[in-house]
Amino acid sequence: MRTRAAVLRSRDAPFTLEGVDLAEPGPGEVLVEVAAVGICHTDLSGRRPRPAGAELLPAILGHEGAGVVESTGPGVTRVRPGDHVVLSFDSCGWCRQCLAGAPSFCEEFRERNLTGRRVDGSTGAVAADGTELSSRWFAQSSFAHHCVATERSLVRVDPELPLDVLAPLGCGVQTGAGSILIGLGVTAGASVAVFGSGAVGLSAVLAARMAGAGRIVAVDLHAKRRELARELGATHALDGADPDLVAQLREITGGGVDHAFDTTGVPSVMRYAVEALGPRGALGLAAGADVLLEVPPPLLAGRTVTFLLEGNAVPQTFVPQLIEHWQQGRFPFDRMIRPYAFDAINDAERDSRSGETIKPVLVI
Repeated sequence: MRTRAAVLRSRDAPFTLEGVDLAEPGPGEVLVEVAAVGICHTDLSGRRPRPAGAELLPAILGHEGAGVVESTGPGVTRVRPGDHVVLSFDSCGWCRQCLAGAPSFCEEFRERNLTGRRVDGSTGAVAADGTELSSRWFAQSSFAHHCVATERSLVRVDPELPLDVLAPLGCGVQTGAGSILIGLGVTAGASVAVFGSGAVGLSAVLAARMAGAGRIVAVDLHAKRRELARELGATHALDGADPDLVAQLREITGGGVDHAFDTTGVPSVMRYAVEALGPRGALGLAAGADVLLEVPPPLLAGRTVTFLLEGNAVPQTFVPQLIEHWQQGRFPFDRMIRPYAFDAINDAERDSRSGETIKPVLVI
C-alpha cells in the first residue's frame, strides 16, 4: 500500500516527507494507521555512523508510535482491526530471557529492534524512486502515516484515551518508570538520585514519587529542567556542573544514595553516581552500555552497577499500569509532552536536541 513517511536518507540530511510503498503484513505482523509518535533520543542515534555492513540508512525511524490496527497478517490473534494500540519494542517470545519474563533482554533484541530489518534481513518499504528503506526500527518505524509492526510489540489500550498522549509510553516513559519500579525496585522511604532530567529521567522522578521514596534528587545542567523535576516530585534538584555534587548528594541522603539512575551515558556522570552511592547502594544505567565504566574503590562496599533496558519491563503489563496511574493523577507524564504537526518533524528534532522540548510528539 502507499503511505507517507519521514525518510532519513543520510546522517547529515533533514527528514524528507515522501510517498512510500509498504508491503502487506506478513505472519505475526500488523498494519497500523499511526495517530501519533514520540521522538526519542534513540531515534536520533540513527544518525550515528555504523560499522561496515550494518548501515541503517536510508530509513524510516520512529519507535514510540500509537495508532489503530488496520489489518493483520497470518497467525495474529491478540489484536484485530479497529483496536487502538501503543507500539513498543519487539522480542522473539521463545528464547530463555523471553520465557523468563524479561523480553527486553531477548537474545534477538538487536536484530529485531536496531537493524531496521527483520531477523531474516528483509524489509518491507520502498521509496518512490525504487530505493529500499529500512522500515523495521524497533519493529515499527512509526515516523509514518502507516507502519507494519509485530504483534508482540503491541499493547492494546482503551479507544477512549488520547493516542497523542499515550505514544511516549512505548519507550522513553516506560524506560524511566520501569527502571525505578522494576529494575531498581525502589521502595517507600528509599533515597533516589536521577542523573539527567529529560523524558526518561523525569519519568523516573515520577515513578520514585509513586514508590514513596523519601529523598528524590534530580541532577541536570539546565535550570528549567531542574525546576520541572521539582514540580513533578523531586525533593531536591542539583546542578550537574557543581564541583561539590557528590558531597551534596551524600549530605542530602544522610551518607549516600540508596538508588541512583543515570540517563546520560556520560562516563564522568556515571562515576559521580557510583561515588554518591551509600553502602549496598545500586546504580542503574539506561544508556552508555558500550562505555567501559571505570569503577572507583567505593564499589567494594557492596555497591552494584547494573545495565537496564526498556526499564526491564514487559510492555503488555507495565504500560497499562502506567496508564492507570496517569488516569488517577499519580503519574502526570503528559506534562513533558509538546505536540508538533507531522510536517514539522525537523523542528521537533531540533527542539529535542537543544532541550527546548522534553518530549516532542508528532501528531499525524
